[in-house]
Amino acid sequence: MTAPAARSSLALRRIALLDGLGDACLDRIAAECDWRTIDARKPVFTRASAAGEVFFLVSGRARITTYSANGREVTFRDYEAGEHFGDLSAIDGQPRSADVVTLEPSLLACLPGEAFLALLRREPVVSMRMMANLTLLVRRLTERVIELSTLGVQTRLHAELLRLAQAAGVEGNTARIDPAPAHAVLAGKISTNREQVTRELSALTKRGVLRKDGPHALVVADVRELEALVAEVRGD
Repeated sequence: MTAPAARSSLALRRIALLDGLGDACLDRIAAECDWRTIDARKPVFTRASAAGEVFFLVSGRARITTYSANGREVTFRDYEAGEHFGDLSAIDGQPRSADVVTLEPSLLACLPGEAFLALLRREPVVSMRMMANLTLLVRRLTERVIELSTLGVQTRLHAELLRLAQAAGVEGNTARIDPAPAHAVLAGKISTNREQVTRELSALTKRGVLRKDGPHALVVADVRELEALVAEVRGD
């Protein structure tokens, strides 16, 4: 059972999409949500499922992924606490386009699709954030398609590491990625195999661009060098 306090509008204040909404609005959303505590490594929903809820990740982490016809995993991105997902199916009424699985025990507030659409109609600030989010999604997917179509495995890995470093926050010329994705996860993101990722990471480590920091973290020790490697191939 989820504690009543965790089900309140206070928990929804952690959600970036809902930032700045008034108490009455958040109370209404909290009451409309189905609150779920899901253990680590459990599915939230699967590809082609018909339900159209939008999920607010109050705590924990989750991953959006799917599988090719031959069983190869393709990883799109990880969600952190404060983010939301599932909005595409709520908007267009179509089945899910990917799987989402928890990476650690997670608390989710699940808003029915109809209630989410009503929220967009009555709260312009949320609608504007949704448009910004969808625009960013299109830009990211365009970038990924270009990379997969034009860049070799080595440069695709460099570009993905650079994205992770920028998301983690660059201080000076370094960035600490914690937790760092497993080699198999990185392979799924850039459409290659784990062995190729391991070889390229080892090469970057010998070059001084990367170093390990404990069992789970990876430090990009020379962000500018990583940027230069990507820019050289892209022709930036």
